[in-house]
Amino acid sequence: MTTRALVTGATSGLGRETAVQLARRGWRVAVSGRRADKLKEVAEAVKAAGGTPLELVGSVSDPKEVAAHYAKVKEAWGGLDYAVMNAGVGDRNDAREFKASSVVWVFETNVFGVAYWLEAVLPDMVKQGSGTVAAVSSLAGFRGLPQSGAYSASKAAVNALMESARVDLRGTGVTAVTVCPGFVRSELTDRNEAGSMPFLLETSDGVARMLAGIDAGRRVVHFPWQLSLLVIYVLHNLPGFLYDRLASRLRRPKKPPTQ
Repeated sequence: MTTRALVTGATSGLGRETAVQLARRGWRVAVSGRRADKLKEVAEAVKAAGGTPLELVGSVSDPKEVAAHYAKVKEAWGGLDYAVMNAGVGDRNDAREFKASSVVWVFETNVFGVAYWLEAVLPDMVKQGSGTVAAVSSLAGFRGLPQSGAYSASKAAVNALMESARVDLRGTGVTAVTVCPGFVRSELTDRNEAGSMPFLLETSDGVARMLAGIDAGRRVVHFPWQLSLLVIYVLHNLPGFLYDRLASRLRRPKKPPTQ
């Protein structure tokens, strides 16, 4: 039977490329996203790559829409074997001008969007005794990066959520994978300043590394190795006082008001 896959946040960047690379395997790929026009283009790309697409237009931050989307998948294919929860947003959040609304907005997509899909797919995967759920987190989740409190906190939450899920799912036949990329070219990273993204990977390369790690059965997939080494094994283990001094130097200056 052809593998039945889901990719959220599929209208651009990592999500779109993930859907296409899975389609090249001949898989059925359900693609989820808010922009109907972009999603239709992705569905066409999935078909052209040899896969069978299923369009799910809507937001992962709405639990009713997620439930309706999974019901549509079950009606069409009977369930899922593989789910990549990739949908994510980011926002500059400087504590000197802190906005709680920014944190809420980021968490609704990055954390709750993962949780809603886990709630939808896990019961059937556990029942069938097989399946893979992968959530795209970030190396930014290992420390609180300057002016990125909402984003770093959301990815730290995803890391902990998926780790707990992985422990709970042992022995069920269902695998839970956390994916922690560094900088990969996408709509999100395109907004960053030039020169601020060390070891930037092209989208196709980043997705290939992600899928290879999932296929290899790794619990946590992180890349590129140079940035992983720096973040996970150096910065993550720095004493707090030293990290604070170093990270504060990376704060970007406040932009002057426009005239």
